[in-house]
Amino acid sequence: MRLVVLGGSGAGKSTQAPRLGKFFNVPLVSTGETLREAIYGNSQDNTYGELNNLVIEAKPYLEQGELVPDEMMIEFIKVRLKQPDVNNGWILEGYPRTAFQCEELDFLLEDLGQNLDWAIYLQVSSAVMVSRSVGRLLPDDQLEIVQRRVELFYDSYGALRYRTIPILEYYDHRHRLLTINGDQSPEQVQQNILTLLG
Repeated sequence: MRLVVLGGSGAGKSTQAPRLGKFFNVPLVSTGETLREAIYGNSQDNTYGELNNLVIEAKPYLEQGELVPDEMMIEFIKVRLKQPDVNNGWILEGYPRTAFQCEELDFLLEDLGQNLDWAIYLQVSSAVMVSRSVGRLLPDDQLEIVQRRVELFYDSYGALRYRTIPILEYYDHRHRLLTINGDQSPEQVQQNILTLLG
């Protein structure tokens, strides 16, 4: 099983993605968690040794609630999805975040001889996103930063229109999108996902 879990900050991605990984017995690839661990956790894990420079470059973006540039994230995913532990499937959380990243992921999967099964979108309101994110108390979850991330997610005008929301159009057009009401209990959300995956 190869799944992408989509949603704004606080939508429930970091709750559902590990559950799905355990259910299908495939590794979770969480870009946000890996970046946070590398930046704030002083991790001694060398699994991502070749990505150290990328992580250092990504730090200012993460701290300001901005999206890490496409080129950095694409390189990050290229390295991660070539690791042997993900040969038989994965759950991808925190990526892709732009339509361009979606296309690059498709190109990468084609090179690897893999296919994406589904993109799962956890749909919640902006108010729920903000309240959940602020409640997590992660290092980069101060109110202003959270509001900036939600703004980046929802703003459909100007330069921002090519960011997160068109991802939904990208996967919908390819008949790969499952939309789930994320404003329910984690157990109910998981059950709804598994029912749709059938």
